[in-house]
Amino acid sequence: MNSLALALRNLLRNRRRSLTTLLAMMIGICAVLIFGGYARNSIYALQTGYVQMHGHLQIQHSNYFLYGSGNPAAYGIANYQRIMDVVKLDPVLAPMLTVVTPKLQLGGIAGNFAAGVSKNVIASGIVVGEQNQMRTWDDYGSMSYSAQFALTGTSPEAVVIGTGVARMLQLCGPLKVGNCPQAPAAPVSNEHTVPDDLAALSALEQGAETRPVSQTHIEMLASNVHGAPNVVNLNVVKAENWGFKEFDDTVLIMHLAQAQRLVFGGAPPQVTAIQIQLQHTAQMAAASARLTQLLATTFKDEPLELLDFETLTPIYGQSIRFFDSVFGFIAALIGVIVLFTVGNTMSMAVVERTVEIGTLRAIGQRRSGIRALFMSEGLLLGLMGALLGVVTALLLAGLINHSGLTWTPPGYVYAYPLKVRVWGDWGLILDSAIGLVVVAVVSAWWPANRAAKLMIVDALRHV
Repeated sequence: MNSLALALRNLLRNRRRSLTTLLAMMIGICAVLIFGGYARNSIYALQTGYVQMHGHLQIQHSNYFLYGSGNPAAYGIANYQRIMDVVKLDPVLAPMLTVVTPKLQLGGIAGNFAAGVSKNVIASGIVVGEQNQMRTWDDYGSMSYSAQFALTGTSPEAVVIGTGVARMLQLCGPLKVGNCPQAPAAPVSNEHTVPDDLAALSALEQGAETRPVSQTHIEMLASNVHGAPNVVNLNVVKAENWGFKEFDDTVLIMHLAQAQRLVFGGAPPQVTAIQIQLQHTAQMAAASARLTQLLATTFKDEPLELLDFETLTPIYGQSIRFFDSVFGFIAALIGVIVLFTVGNTMSMAVVERTVEIGTLRAIGQRRSGIRALFMSEGLLLGLMGALLGVVTALLLAGLINHSGLTWTPPGYVYAYPLKVRVWGDWGLILDSAIGLVVVAVVSAWWPANRAAKLMIVDALRHV
């Protein structure tokens, strides 16, 4: 206690230098906390988007994730409705669930026969109401602006496409898509741009009817369960920007029943995934354990597997590792700055108080007492810098959170409120504060050890 009291008095002897050192420490820990809070909010925003789109967990046919995306008929789940009923009524899972919904993904060719153009697409058949409910999930208060699917209340042939698909099918005008340049006029040719099989099937589909065709009418060709081509007439109700160009150039969303008719025709319908969204991400471990148990017992005769959203979207884990690496670099940089700042302050204090050190040693103070005195000053600097830095970071975070600023995460087209999640992240606060104090004490050790080793005679005659 005496060492701490003397350390405080010594720090107050040179207030300007002590305040400068404290300011550097405050800025350092504040920068670490602000970036840590920003990174945490970014990760939560990414997770929110992926859970809204894919759910927390998905039940799929074994190896569908690796090999089945191009062949939904071979990797479909036949009795998906029974599986969904068991999951919904399970006493362990039921309190955790928000949405359990089927999804059918398939590939095909979408064509605008009137314009003579076509495009490869990846279509998803969904239950619109349940997918819209999934899009309202916001466990972390990110205030997601994820829009609802425009398929609500539409006819069975209605679809939503990406803006890239609309551009390539020359539908930007009818769909009123902004920032969509018109394709240059193609050379006149007697050959069809649309594949012959698509054109023939579309003609058969339309028959001899003379009803007017909508400007947003397209055809989609896909392979059915027997390997034969099948075509349906569709009506595009909206084009949406999906963020990633590669995805935006291929995505097509339709009603599940329409997708099942396209792939399975009159055969029993199947799906390629059962999406399961939980109330809280923290429940994933318990839900995964229970679902794994059900797949190994109740559905042991069926080739099913369980995947989480981190496996389905590898970019999520990559983003976390990126933020961790940047955070580690910033923390290391701030640590080096604090190390040299405190070390320099303590070294100057040792030089200025050399005679005082000699006097203390002459009246019986041990080397360990001298060392403890200077290290106590480093400890006090670390504690005060950590306390003031944490308070400053909390105030600055609150100011940012209420500033109304927004940001758009990678792969998104809608903005999220910019938040810095410092308050409530006690692990980040505690680790940063302890790290600063440790660095301050370590910084003070070398000057303190040098002061303790001074010879009494040399110290007393120091000028």
